[in-house]
Amino acid sequence: MRRRSTSRPRLRALVAVLVAALTVAGCTTGPSVRPAVVDNDGQATQPPAPSAAPVPLPPLAQPQSPSLRWTDCDDDTRQRMGSPAAPASLHFTCARLTSPLDAPDDTQHLLARILVLKAGDGPIPLVVVNDIGGEPGSVFAARLASQLPPAFLQKFSLIGVDRRGTGLSGGVQCVPPEAREALLGADPAQGDLTDVLDASRRAGQQCAIDLDTAQTALDSWRTAGDLEQLRTQLGVPHLNALGRGDGSKVLSEYAVRYPAQVGRMVLDGLPDPGQDRAAVLDAVAAGAQATLDAFGADCAARGCAMGDPKAALKAVTDRLRAAPETTPDGVTVTPGIATYAVYLGLADRTRWPALADALAAAKSGDVTALESFADPVIVDAQGRTSRIGGVLATRCNDAATRLPADQINKVDEGMRAKYPQFGSAVAQELAWCGAWPVRREPLPAAGAPGAPPILVAATAADPVTPEIGTTRAADQMPSAVTISWQGAGHGAVGQSPCVTSAVQAFLIDGKVPTDGTLCPA
Repeated sequence: MRRRSTSRPRLRALVAVLVAALTVAGCTTGPSVRPAVVDNDGQATQPPAPSAAPVPLPPLAQPQSPSLRWTDCDDDTRQRMGSPAAPASLHFTCARLTSPLDAPDDTQHLLARILVLKAGDGPIPLVVVNDIGGEPGSVFAARLASQLPPAFLQKFSLIGVDRRGTGLSGGVQCVPPEAREALLGADPAQGDLTDVLDASRRAGQQCAIDLDTAQTALDSWRTAGDLEQLRTQLGVPHLNALGRGDGSKVLSEYAVRYPAQVGRMVLDGLPDPGQDRAAVLDAVAAGAQATLDAFGADCAARGCAMGDPKAALKAVTDRLRAAPETTPDGVTVTPGIATYAVYLGLADRTRWPALADALAAAKSGDVTALESFADPVIVDAQGRTSRIGGVLATRCNDAATRLPADQINKVDEGMRAKYPQFGSAVAQELAWCGAWPVRREPLPAAGAPGAPPILVAATAADPVTPEIGTTRAADQMPSAVTISWQGAGHGAVGQSPCVTSAVQAFLIDGKVPTDGTLCPA
């Protein structure tokens, strides 16, 4: 972030914090399985009425007079990606985008400086937005470009966006190191989230000091505004984009704000829009448990050494409860941290073999590999800020409600009973925002009337955006077309050949699949 002129010390701190230097498997069509739209408080609502004249899918258009200045960032990107390495034939360039901060109390006309990365040389830009808690969008786009069929990169160049407050777009570092482990450390076998609530208060107080005006400007709605600035500077009439998880939430809010500028959009997993956060997170925990079962079946099919993952995780947490261990990174691995590491590892199906090996090693007393799954969220490293600050800021700013401590503990107790492995790991998120300002400005209702067809992909067992939440969100979008993968993990594009083929046909050829299409596991 930067400003035009001011001498306030806290805004100088803001600049220091928020400005980072740039260093086809068979598909089958079946009846729609989407449930009726039901608010999480149990009150049924009617879906929005469709527009009288459906908007056609816009044609693809090459950029006209783009204004972004791309520079080589190939070596830096490959270093940030780590293993597996990107193909030598894939080239990466980077640019900086400026966008209004648009904070509620901003009187200094601050600007957000956003890093964008281009992967490949296809003529049509396809913007890629990732989960706030996942890899920065630039790294995610580079990795996705390495996985997609060659036809994608003949038509599209992937434009990865480090969302404001993440990655090289001023990664938020306001959460004190001693609070990070506590925010993620709820013990799955013991009640009471007092330690998490205390950590959230320390984090909220420090973030209020460090972020100042920008504290409430890190959210999905304003990130959608950044994408409109990006579309303009890319020189394209419509935004063609792919989002994953709550990156899809950014694109859905873009469609609400700028329906006439929506191009060909794919939402790969979409958060439940329900206002009852406890009910939403209950479904997330159920999705995590289902994904753990699929992970165990995958391990059994491969004959891996881990054995039953539930038994393995219990053995690890029981041992750590008696004697927590500290890794070379300085992280104290408690039962809660170990559980959260497994939860994070389940999201990336490509890393399931590594996760199984890490759990097997942890049973034998070596937790280093298991902790590495949580390390990017907790630990700052050279060229990388921990992700917890961006996660906390964005999710708290996106949430309109807060629960009192007694209700949070009651929800935790119920979720632990229903979901022994991940109930507390998911419920602890309810405690994160207690000291964070409550959103003041109202947002328009979801739905994006006037937008062209938007392809929504759901995954049957998803630990981050469960299928039931994705389909509820799609039901609020008049032009949504849903395709469901009966597999497991977070995100179907690049994992399911059937979904990937349908997405390719949608983006490249403008072929809209039948709503309710089912893809086998």
